[in-house]
Amino acid sequence: MHDIRLIRDDPAAFDAALARRGVAPVASDLVALDERHRALTTEAQTALARRNEASKAIGAAKAAKDETASAALMEEVALLKQRLPTIEAEAKALGESLQECLAVLPNLPLADVPEGADEDDNVVVAEHGTRPTFAFKPIEHDVLGPPLGLDFETGAAMSGARFTLVRGAAAKLHRALGQFMLDTLSDRHGYEQVVPPLLVRDEALFGTGQLPKFAEDLFHTTDGRWLIPTAEVSLTNIVAGRILSETELPLRFAALTACFRSEAGAAGRDTRGFIRQHQFEKVEMVSIVPPQDSEAEHERMTACAESILIALGLAFRRMKLCTGDMGFTGARTYDLEVWLPGQDRYREISSCSTCADFQARRMNARYRPEGEKGTRFVHTLNGSGLAVGRTLVAVLENYQQENGTVTVPDVLVPYLGGMTLLEPAR
Repeated sequence: MHDIRLIRDDPAAFDAALARRGVAPVASDLVALDERHRALTTEAQTALARRNEASKAIGAAKAAKDETASAALMEEVALLKQRLPTIEAEAKALGESLQECLAVLPNLPLADVPEGADEDDNVVVAEHGTRPTFAFKPIEHDVLGPPLGLDFETGAAMSGARFTLVRGAAAKLHRALGQFMLDTLSDRHGYEQVVPPLLVRDEALFGTGQLPKFAEDLFHTTDGRWLIPTAEVSLTNIVAGRILSETELPLRFAALTACFRSEAGAAGRDTRGFIRQHQFEKVEMVSIVPPQDSEAEHERMTACAESILIALGLAFRRMKLCTGDMGFTGARTYDLEVWLPGQDRYREISSCSTCADFQARRMNARYRPEGEKGTRFVHTLNGSGLAVGRTLVAVLENYQQENGTVTVPDVLVPYLGGMTLLEPAR
């Protein structure tokens, strides 16, 4: 959410920042709406004060037996009582309209975010690791995976497209990956493990920016709740409506949860295999920090996600997303893309964003700096550490053998009870 006062102070700068994200100028309309809202609010306050003043004056006029003055005052009070509800209702409607207009505008990109229209304009920041070489032509996970337990047919028969039943060796690997990621983030990087709700109310999704604009990408229950598209929603809302002390910061949370996305905006993309599912598991990181620490925290969070890929021995690259490819709430986003030899390309496996105070304003999450009476909005950050299903795909494709087996990365062997090789079911 944007601060209307900042828009009012420099509308041209606001429009210029939005233009970098391909959004048409809106500042003049917002300022005009804000002016009408403030004018009506002032009118309502003035009318209320005058009504109270005149009501008191009626008693004085009656005590002085000034019937003319008393009658005039009573008529004025009656007119004000009649007019006030209309003014207040108009002011409320304008205020709500202003908030609705602000709520659908994306976050402003930071100055170092590259200009661009789509993923083709993203910038490679760094590359890590060595791509594996094979004495045979590597195959994709959707061919390699079924003998190991990726059962696409049963999942689709049971639940429809983009659902997969994971069983056997693949299920063991899936569980091991999720637990390894969570342990790494909590034991090595100091994230507090959380088991959050998977169902949330409207307010939670509004706070993190999925509502109102992206409702079609979510699953809505019959009792008015929503299945979370990412644990970012639950973890970030831990501080919703709170005033934290500066000594409580930073807060760092991590959770391994199922995530649910209708993928309404992704029709036709990755319809094969395990890359894009309606239900998937992901380890999510969320940080709550004071504004002065958000730059360093963004680098730290991204490095935490990278450490998992390094430990797994997977080649990857860090991308800085351009203005046209960033998500709605991001002020800057790094994507980590892992090398998939079966596809002969890099694919996104983690996205780490700093949202500045954009989400904090929507959920009214603040902190009180040491020695100050006033409060400020916190900065929120979120990142994948990592998407479990996509990491499973990466392990299968990078560690595949010609006979259809898959070598287990060393760091996962303890999580698999000493198993070093995934073998097709017999």
